[in-house]
Amino acid sequence: MNPSDMRKLRASAKEACGLLGALAHEDRLMLLCRIAIGELSVGDLERSLDIRQPTLSQQLGVLRRHGMVETRREGRKVYYRLKSRRALAIMDALYVQFCGRGATAPAPRCPPAPRARRRLPRRSPSA
Repeated sequence: MNPSDMRKLRASAKEACGLLGALAHEDRLMLLCRIAIGELSVGDLERSLDIRQPTLSQQLGVLRRHGMVETRREGRKVYYRLKSRRALAIMDALYVQFCGRGATAPAPRCPPAPRARRRLPRRSPSA
């Protein structure tokens, strides 16, 4: 492999490690599973996942810093939605392995596959 290709490979590996590191937390995976279904408020996430506010805010902050989710404010409520196509692709693969058909130990409470229910909005050319 030539040096240029090696640098590109290393840069891609570093980027992938950042994404995987952000996903490597139980609460963050659960949050992404719920947000992949569709936009939810912080209160809805707290109630549906039984994650208390301080932990919830901390983990949502990690997901925001990694560019996986984005927010929308409506009055006093803050809503979260999935932003990262890469995170969605990985969530789809995890769903197939751990929640979908053919999984060796299917989790009965897994929601339907994210991609089957939600598409990310198209980005405008200026974004």
